[in-house]
Amino acid sequence: MQERWSWSVGLLAALGLLLAPSCADTSRSSGDAAADAGTDLGEAPDLVDPRTVALDPPPVPMMARLTRAQYAASVHDVLGADLVVPTALEPDVSDGGFVAIGTSGASVSPRGAEQYETAARSLAAQALTPERRARLVPCQPAATRDDACARAALTPLGRRLWRRPLSETELAPLIAVAGSAAETLGDFHAGLEYAVAALLQSPWFLFRVERGEPDPDAPGLRRRTAFELASRLSFLLWQTTPDDALLDAAASGALDTPEGLALATDRLLGDPRVRDGLRAFFTDYLDLDALDELRKEPTIFVHASPQLGPSAREETLSTLEHLVVDLDADWREAFTSRTTFLDRTLAAVYDVPAPAREGFAETRLPPDGPRMGLLGQVAFLALQSHPTSSSATLRGKFIRERLLCEEVPTPPVNANTGLPEASPESPTLRERAAVHLSDPDCAGCHTYMDPIGLSLEQFDGIGRFRTKEHGALIDASGELDGATFPDAAGLAQALTEHPAFSRCFVLSLYQYALGRFEAPGDEAVIHSLAAWFDHEGRRVLPLLRELVLTPAFRRIAAVEPAPEASP
Repeated sequence: MQERWSWSVGLLAALGLLLAPSCADTSRSSGDAAADAGTDLGEAPDLVDPRTVALDPPPVPMMARLTRAQYAASVHDVLGADLVVPTALEPDVSDGGFVAIGTSGASVSPRGAEQYETAARSLAAQALTPERRARLVPCQPAATRDDACARAALTPLGRRLWRRPLSETELAPLIAVAGSAAETLGDFHAGLEYAVAALLQSPWFLFRVERGEPDPDAPGLRRRTAFELASRLSFLLWQTTPDDALLDAAASGALDTPEGLALATDRLLGDPRVRDGLRAFFTDYLDLDALDELRKEPTIFVHASPQLGPSAREETLSTLEHLVVDLDADWREAFTSRTTFLDRTLAAVYDVPAPAREGFAETRLPPDGPRMGLLGQVAFLALQSHPTSSSATLRGKFIRERLLCEEVPTPPVNANTGLPEASPESPTLRERAAVHLSDPDCAGCHTYMDPIGLSLEQFDGIGRFRTKEHGALIDASGELDGATFPDAAGLAQALTEHPAFSRCFVLSLYQYALGRFEAPGDEAVIHSLAAWFDHEGRRVLPLLRELVLTPAFRRIAAVEPAPEASP
C-alpha cells in the first residue's frame, strides 16, 4: 500500500501537480459555529440593492475539497454517465451542520490519497475501454506513441476536469507520461490511461482552488478569477463541474462583467440541473443525509423499516423541489402547504391511500388534517426524536437553531437530562417534561425549546399521528416568543410569521453559497439580502440569483502567503 501511495505522490510531484497547503488560518470549531448561528440579524434596513452594499470579507481558505457527490457528478459529466464511481473515498466533513463549510480548507489523509488513486485508475480504465474511448479521443493514433493525438485528447479533457485551461508546462508532462507508458505497454490507449488517472488525482481536480486576483474595483482586496467564479457558480447551482459554455464565458471575459455574470447565472438557473444544486443545499440545510442511517425500535414503532429514512428524505426533497422550481412559491409555503410526495412506505405512516403503486407521486393531504409542511413530515419528526420515543426538546432545538438561527446553550456537564418514566400521574410527555421546566438548572434552556416541541407531540417518534399517549389525551398547545397556538399547524403558521424566520433562511443560504460562516463585514450584505427577499415574495431561485450577483460571491480578502511545501 505504501508503494502505491509513493507511486501516486511521485507521479503528481513529477508533473508539478501538487499544491502546497495555502490558506489563511481561519478554521473554526463546531462550537464557534453554534455561536455564529446566534448572530443577531437585527431589524432589516430600508430596501437597498444588495449588489451595491459595501463588503469587508474575511480571509478564507483557498481550497475547498469536492464532496463525494460533486466528485461523482463531475466524473459522470466529463467521462460518461455509465462509469461506476468508487464509493470508498475520503469522507465529507461537516462544520456547524454544513458540509459546504466543512469541505473548505479540508485536507486529504494518506488513506484518502490511496483511495483517490485507486478510484482514478479505475475510472481511467473504464473511460478508455474500446466501446467508450471515442468520447475522449477525437483522433486515431498514427503509432503506439502519438503525442499529437494525446494532446488532442488531453487538452479538452484537462480543461473540463481542472475547470480551466492547462498551461503548456502542465500539459507537456501529461503528454510525456502517456507516451512513455504507451511505449512500455505497446498500446496508445493503455498509455493514455496513466495521464487521465493523473488528471483525476490532481489537487486541481479534487479541490476547487481559489487564489483570486487583484480586484480593480476594490484596492487591497482580491476577487475570484473568471474560472474560479465559474466553478463556484456551477457547483452551487448544479452541484457539478462547469460545462463548456460556462468555461467559454470565463475564457472570453464575459464573467468579468455584471451583465455577463447575470446571463450565465440565468442560464444555469433555467437548466434542469439546478434541481441537483437545490437538493444538495436542502440536504445540507436540513441534515437529510442522517436519514440514511435512521434507526427506530421496531417493537415500539411498527411502521419503522430500513426504507423509512430514505423514503422520508425523498419526500422532503421532492416537495421542496416542486415548491421552489415548479411553483416558484413563497418559501413560507414549505411549512404551510398540504402538498407532498409519498410512496407506499410513507402513505402507511400517514394513514392515507398510496398515490402510486410504485415510487413517489404527488399527494394532497386533507385540508382539515393535522399534518402540513416540513414540520409534519417524517424527515423532521423522526430525525428530531429518540430511537424509542418522540422528543419535544430535540424538535424545539432544531427549530430554534436551524430555522430561526438562534443559539441554544449546551447543557451543564452535570445536568440530568433524563425524564421520569410514564406513570398514571404523568402519562404524557408534557407532564414528564415539567421536571425540566421546574429545575432552575434546566429551565433556562428548556423553556426556550420545550413549549415549541410539545406542540408536535401528536406525532410520535417516527411521525405517525396520535391523539393519546398511554391512554391520556395529548395537549398539543404551544408557544413561540409570545405567540400561542393550539397544535402543530398553529406552530407552522407562527414560525413563518416570526421576524427571524426568512432572514435566518437567507443567512443559511449565504453561508452555504460562500462556504464559510458570516463575519462582521458581511452584516450589511446579509441585511440587504434579507430585506430584498421579503420584498420580492421570498422566492428561493430569485434569492440565489441576487446572492450570486452581490460582491460577496466574488470578492475575497487578501490571501496570506502560502507556507513552503514539505519535502
